[in-house]
Parts: sequence; structure tokens; C-alpha cells
Amino acid sequence: EVALVESGGGLVQAGGSLRLSCVASGFTFDDYAIGWFRLTPGKEREGIICINCSDGGTSYADSVKGRFTISSDSAQNTVYLQMNRVKFEDMGVYYCAADRKKGISTRYFFEYGMEYWGKGTLVTVSS
Repeated sequence: EVALVESGGGLVQAGGSLRLSCVASGFTFDDYAIGWFRLTPGKEREGIICINCSDGGTSYADSVKGRFTISSDSAQNTVYLQMNRVKFEDMGVYYCAADRKKGISTRYFFEYGMEYWGKGTLVTVSS
């Protein structure tokens, strides 16, 4: 059974850093497209990072490009989201997701989402 569990959310000061983790079970990261999405106040769900999408590379939404980085530890079947220079507008619930349709365009996943989802982890930004 596929499962995704996020952790690492919490309170972060604007301008600071936070690292989120996503531990997967029931599948191997390298075989799936993996994404990070978020729900922020007043906005619809936003896809922010996708790996193993499109041409197999990593894609970032403009809203996080240059500030957020995704990495993975295959041995631990864990994906990390490093959040740097955090802004107030980054506050929200962050979700890790996975899809068997590896190689589908990032735009598709960002618009329609993925097959499997974690329950999310809350990021709160303070001044």
C-alpha cells in the first residue's frame, strides 16, 4: 500500500529556513513522479515542485524558484523540501504527492494533482 508521510512543518520566521520531509512506503521514489503542493490562505492548491516529471528533471513553480529546493535519499525513500528565504505568502499546508505516470508534464500534475497524497504538514510564518 502506497503511503506518504510529511513532517517538519512548524513555525518559521520570515526570511528563515525550514526543511520538510516526506517518507514514502509501498513504492520506490525513482519509479514515480513526486511532487510538493501547498494550500495557502485564500488560494487554490498550488503545485510547487515536481521531480521525475516531463523530461525526468526537476521543475519549480515561479513562486518558489531560487528559494526552495527538493532533494531525495533513495536509501531512506525520503524526499526533502528545503525552504529558504521564507515569505509570509509561503504559509500554509504542504503536501507530498506521488504518481505512477512518471514523465507526464509538470503542468499536468500541477493542474490535476497526483494519485497519492500525504496528509500534509503546516508551515506558519511569523514576523
